Amino acid sequence: MSEIQSNQDTITLYHASQTRGTGIWVLLEELGIPYDMKVLNFKAGENQQPEFLAINPLGKFPTLVHNGTVVTEQVACYTYLADLFPEKGLAPAFNDPKRGAYLRWMAYQGSSFEPAVIDKAFNRPEVAASQSSYGSFDKMLQTLFDQIAKGPYLLGEEMYAVDILWGLSLKWCRMFGLITTNPVVDAYIERVTSRSSFTRVEEKEQALLLAQS
Repeated sequence: MSEIQSNQDTITLYHASQTRGTGIWVLLEELGIPYDMKVLNFKAGENQQPEFLAINPLGKFPTLVHNGTVVTEQVACYTYLADLFPEKGLAPAFNDPKRGAYLRWMAYQGSSFEPAVIDKAFNRPEVAASQSSYGSFDKMLQTLFDQIAKGPYLLGEEMYAVDILWGLSLKWCRMFGLITTNPVVDAYIERVTSRSSFTRVEEKEQALLLAQS
């Protein structure tokens, strides 16, 4: 494992293959800005070593360090990076009418989508919609799919960082059979994940996996 350190001005991503950090890596590539990456071997337990736990006590990915600040939780990482470089156009400006919807769909991934998918994957007993953080699984998913159907991207004609989050989330969940998609959603996934930033990261991820096997 590389020594864990970072220059103040350098954006450093601590990453392990096939984790939520992959999307942040894609976003960094999409932004086209300089960054440093520290690769940890998740299978070897490097994320549980004292050096990394001193930065992120949960040992989770993604973990960003920038200007002496640690940013964890994937939605926070997406939001932080896209706002850090407004000239790249990957987040609506603070006075843009789309800003509220952008934040809504960023938060929806972690507050509604992931909890619902995990509950369903582990066959957890259903609870009354009024007692669930996401209501019902079907309603949660249909609400998302209805938004995607407005297309071509989540908020209309422009692609934002939130599309990278959803494109990859939906692709993985579809791949593992955690959700059932439809042709419109499949086209959205393809539209987002066929970008060169995704393909570059995918190639590098495969190389990392081979090197760590």
